[in-house]
Amino acid sequence: MTDLAYLPATEALRLFRSRELSPVELVTAVIERAEAVEPQVNALSERTFEEALLQAKQAERAYRDGSPRPLEGLPIAAKDEQPIAGRLATDGSLAYADHVAEVTHPIIERIVAAGGIIHARTTTPEFCCAAFTHSKLWGVTRNPWNPDYSPGGSSGGSGAALASGTATLATGSDIGGSIRIPAANTGTVGFKPPYGRVPAMAPFNLDHYCHDGSMARTVADCALLQNTIVGPHPHDVVSLRPAVHIPDRLGDVTGMRIAYAPNLGDWEIEPEVAANTEAVADALREAGAIVEEVEVGLRRADVFRAVFIHFGAIFGPMVTRVAAEHGDLLNPYALAFAADAARAMEEPGAFLTGLEMEAAIYRPIGELLDRYDALICPTTGAPGLRAGEEYVDTKLSVNGVELDNYLEYSLTPVFNIASRCPVLNVPSGRASNGVPTGVQIVGRGYDDATVFHVGAAVERVRPWAHRPESL
Repeated sequence: MTDLAYLPATEALRLFRSRELSPVELVTAVIERAEAVEPQVNALSERTFEEALLQAKQAERAYRDGSPRPLEGLPIAAKDEQPIAGRLATDGSLAYADHVAEVTHPIIERIVAAGGIIHARTTTPEFCCAAFTHSKLWGVTRNPWNPDYSPGGSSGGSGAALASGTATLATGSDIGGSIRIPAANTGTVGFKPPYGRVPAMAPFNLDHYCHDGSMARTVADCALLQNTIVGPHPHDVVSLRPAVHIPDRLGDVTGMRIAYAPNLGDWEIEPEVAANTEAVADALREAGAIVEEVEVGLRRADVFRAVFIHFGAIFGPMVTRVAAEHGDLLNPYALAFAADAARAMEEPGAFLTGLEMEAAIYRPIGELLDRYDALICPTTGAPGLRAGEEYVDTKLSVNGVELDNYLEYSLTPVFNIASRCPVLNVPSGRASNGVPTGVQIVGRGYDDATVFHVGAAVERVRPWAHRPESL
């Protein structure tokens, strides 16, 4: 049953159609896996297993009747941030512990309409404002590869669920790396779509840093879910039409020109991360791509100044509003995040300054992508953050250097600034602490298919393990 819990979604659909496997069998395997590992991992904030089994029986009938939908019978974990009408919508906070959603997120609507079974929802940090996953409400979510480490954040529960076999597919959202960081930390695949590709909810649909996307254990599975959630929505003015889908056949990079950036500028990169990123570049050369090492030349301080100005305009005030009334209930990291965002806005004209900085930050990336089909670089500079650590009073050291803010260990926010660039995280290897590392594959604006082709080529040449030995 454990092996069945790690079955790729695309393979499960094939077996469903051939009647070699029943959706009931797959959902049962995932539930049994959750009951076995959840006490250690703590990735699921809500379980609806009885309802899921009933839906699996309905899916079984759909295959028997010859009328299955695209995701029929697949157990899919939904990030708790994405509301479901009539269910709790807590944002991971004690302040909202009893809050019930009145609406359903567009991507959840589309998953359910496609026959997907939302059997569980996944943990996040409070208000999704951290690159790790723990909260006063749900406790500590741990990395299945090494429980002393966090699976990352803010879609940490989704990454941990995939890595521990308690979901076949999962949803995520990304406002500074919240899909890509946990995908890197858990050895999974995560896609930050370009802005507007996937419909979102107000007011964050109007925030160009913010992206809802898909997470999976394989590149093809990630594409499967992505193809279900894309397209215009009547409630989201920025959602793009027409819907653009990832092709079924992936992985041909012959003759493709790929820029390999060991660093985006002056980020601190641990040697193990650097070596794994270089191995991905070598794998792409083996797959037939032309891979050239490049320098991007960004300054980490400039990027994070621009990022926190942006957070100070939208994200930070949302947290501050809750803190003003319920500050004693919030986690220290949430209060610190709101304070940092507010400080960044104290300079007169800060928002305009931030936009000017964002334009300058994108320029070298745009110039590279004018010459190359894609860019690859590390997702984070270090393999994971300690589970349960707030990083408020404790400074994070990477490559022997103490960072002013632990978020500076990630290279992901650059591509929330460059929000029209699709970015796919794929595993690049593992570090000596057992935690996986990841590489970002960055495409030209709205060129989603290319990053999936590159990711599939890496997967073919350099396959990765899906099941942690520790579980």
